[in-house]
Amino acid sequence: MAGDISGKLTDSDSAGRTGTIGLLKTLNRDELLEVLSQGFCQHCEALLEERIHQLLNKRGSESTVTSDITLISNPVTGKQLARTPLPPPPAANSDILLNDGLGGSGSTSSDNGLSEEQKEHIRFSQVVRKKDFVHMEKINGKSMNVLKGLELHTKVFNAEEQKKIIECVYNLQRMGQKGQLRERTYSEPRKWMRGKGRVTIQFGCCYNYAVDKIGNPPGILRGEEVDPLPPLFKQMIKRMVRWHVLPTMCVPNSCIVNIYNEGDCIPPHIDHHDFLRPFCTVSFLTQCNILFGSSLKIVSPGEFSGPVSIPLPVGSVLILNGNGADIAKHCVPAVPGKRISITFRRMDESKLPYNFLPDPELSRIKPFIVSPSSAPQGHHQKPVINSSFVKAIVQQNQHRNDQAIKDKSDQEATKTTKNDSFLCGNDDFPPLGKASKGASRR
Repeated sequence: MAGDISGKLTDSDSAGRTGTIGLLKTLNRDELLEVLSQGFCQHCEALLEERIHQLLNKRGSESTVTSDITLISNPVTGKQLARTPLPPPPAANSDILLNDGLGGSGSTSSDNGLSEEQKEHIRFSQVVRKKDFVHMEKINGKSMNVLKGLELHTKVFNAEEQKKIIECVYNLQRMGQKGQLRERTYSEPRKWMRGKGRVTIQFGCCYNYAVDKIGNPPGILRGEEVDPLPPLFKQMIKRMVRWHVLPTMCVPNSCIVNIYNEGDCIPPHIDHHDFLRPFCTVSFLTQCNILFGSSLKIVSPGEFSGPVSIPLPVGSVLILNGNGADIAKHCVPAVPGKRISITFRRMDESKLPYNFLPDPELSRIKPFIVSPSSAPQGHHQKPVINSSFVKAIVQQNQHRNDQAIKDKSDQEATKTTKNDSFLCGNDDFPPLGKASKGASRR
C-alpha cells in the first residue's frame, strides 16, 4: 500500500481524475461557481483558494500591473516606499515560523520563497478578533455592560507553535517536580477534593492567593523570588504585542501557568490590582468555558453558575480589561479534560519584587505596521482576495457556514466540547450563552 501511495498513480486513479477534469470542462462559468460553492471543510477551501491563487499569479507574472503597487511610509524616515502585493497565503494550518516569534529559524526566507515580513503579514492578517461582548447588569442602580473591555483573539499561535508551548510547560512541570525551580515558582498541592489541586508555576513574581501562614495578605510578595520568564514565554509576549493583541503600554512582565486535570477549576474572583489592566489568558489542549458576571454562585465543588458563559477555543487569547476585568467576576468550572492556561500580567510599578530587574528584551517591542486594508478587524477578517471569482466562492461558503452557525440553538452552542487536537475545529467565536449548573457540569 505504501508503494502505491508514494509511487505513480494506478490506471484506475488516473482514469478517475481524468474523468473528473473532463466533467469540469463541460461546465460553464456559472455551473462551475455552483459546484465550487457547495461547501468545503476549512482545509479543502484553503487548498482550493491556494490553487486558484497560484493560477492567478502565474497569469499575472506574464505582465506587470503597476496599479497594484502601493506606497507605504517608512516609519523611521517618513519617505514613501513602493510595495508590490504580497503573495497569497499558503494552505490552512501550514507551519510558518517567524524570526521574532516562536521557533524562528533566523533565516530571511524559506522553501516557499516568502520573506519573513511577507510570512508575518500573512499570519497577522489571519488573526480573528472579537471585541463586542455585551451583557447588561445593574450596578449600583446603573445599567452597565459588565463585559466591556473583553476581547477574544484566535489564530495567534498555529498548531506547531501550540505544540511547542505545551511541551515547554510539561518540561517546566518536570523541573518543578525535581526541585530544579525556585521554591515558590512551582506548586503542586495535594488533590483533597474535586476542583482542588491544579498545578501552578509562577514566573516574574510570587503571588499570594490568600493570607498565608505568617499573615501575608493576598497580593505580590515583594520579598519572595521566583524564576524569571522562560525564553519561549517572552516570545509569546512579543508575538501578542507585535500583533496588536496586547498594548505596548502594558507589556507583561510576569505570568502564571495553570495545569488542569479533568475536574479542576478556578473559583469566582477578580484579579488582584497589584497587576495592571489589561492582562490575558492563553488556552491550550482542551476547550472550556469561562463564566462572567457581577455575581457568580458556587453550586457545588467545581461547579458554578452565572449569567454569561464564553467558550475558550484552544489556542485562543482572552484579553481582560475595563469592566470585564474590574466589575465582572470570572471563573472556570470543572474542566472536561486536561487543560493548560498561561495568564500574562504586568505588575504595578509600586508592587515590583525588591530584587526584580526589568527585561530589556521586553522593552523594545514595536507593533507590526500594516496598511489599514489588511489589518484584521471584526469577527471573520480574512486576507485580502483580489479575484472576484475566488471572492464569490469564499463568500458563498462563508454564507453557508454562517447559516449553519445561526441554526444552532444557544444550548448546543454553549456546550463545552473536548478537543484532543491542538486546533480548534469549532467556530472561532460561538455565541454567548447563559451559564447554569447544568451547563457547567461535566
